Amino acid sequence: MTPRRSRPQRVAEAIKDFVVTEGLRKGDRLPGEAELMARFGMAKGTIREAMRILEAQGLVRTRTGPGGGSFVHEVSAERARALLGNYFYFRDLTLHDIYQLRRLLEPELAASLAGRLDAEQLARLDAVVATYDHPAASVEEERAQHVASLRFHQLLSEFAENELLGFLIGFMAQILSDLTIYRKLYEPPNVELWARGRAYQMQLIEALRGGDVERARQVMADHMATAASLMEGQEARVLNRFLSP
Repeated sequence: MTPRRSRPQRVAEAIKDFVVTEGLRKGDRLPGEAELMARFGMAKGTIREAMRILEAQGLVRTRTGPGGGSFVHEVSAERARALLGNYFYFRDLTLHDIYQLRRLLEPELAASLAGRLDAEQLARLDAVVATYDHPAASVEEERAQHVASLRFHQLLSEFAENELLGFLIGFMAQILSDLTIYRKLYEPPNVELWARGRAYQMQLIEALRGGDVERARQVMADHMATAASLMEGQEARVLNRFLSP
C-alpha cells in the first residue's frame, strides 16, 4: 500500500501541477505566499514547508532582496544523476547489474548516432580516445584512463536524440566510474582491457563517421560484452587480492 503523504507533500505536488498547467518555464516567478495560501486553502506553515520540499528537489529556487521571490528552476542532468546515485549508494549494485543494461542499451544508442554526428562531435570523441593512446605506466594513470574511457560513453550519451536513453547511459557510465574508483578496479593495471576497449572505440568512431548503422550496433555490442567479461574478471582479481592470506 502506498504510504499516505503529508499535507506539505500533497501541496508540493499541487504546485508542480500548477506549474505544468500554467505552462511555466525555468525562471518564471511563482505566485507569492499569500496567493498560494488562498489558492490551495492551506496555512502559511504548510505552504512554506511545501516550498522547502520543492527547493530540496531542485524544482524551485528562492531569491531574497529586491526582485526576489520563488522561481521555477530546472533540475540539471548532473543533479538528477547525483540524486539517483544516492539512491543506489546503500544497495549492493554489481558490475553484472550495470553491464546487463549497458549491453541492451548502448548498441542501440550507437546505431541511432551512425551518420548523425557532425565533424565537431566526432572530433570530441577522437580527442577523448587520444588521451589514452598508450598503456598506463602507473596505477594513477590506469585510474585516469578508466575514467577517461567511460567519459567516451558519457559523451555519446550527450549526443543522444532520445533524452531518456541518453540519461540512462550517462548515469550508468558515471556510476561505473565511481565503482571503479572506490573499489579500485583499476589495480592491478589491465593492458588487455585498455587495448581491446580502445580498439572498439576507434572502430565505433569510424562506423559512426561512415553512417554504418549495423556496424555501429555490432561494434558496441562486442565492446560491451568484452568489457563486461574483463571488468568482472578484474573485480574477481581485486577481491582475491584482499582475501588472500
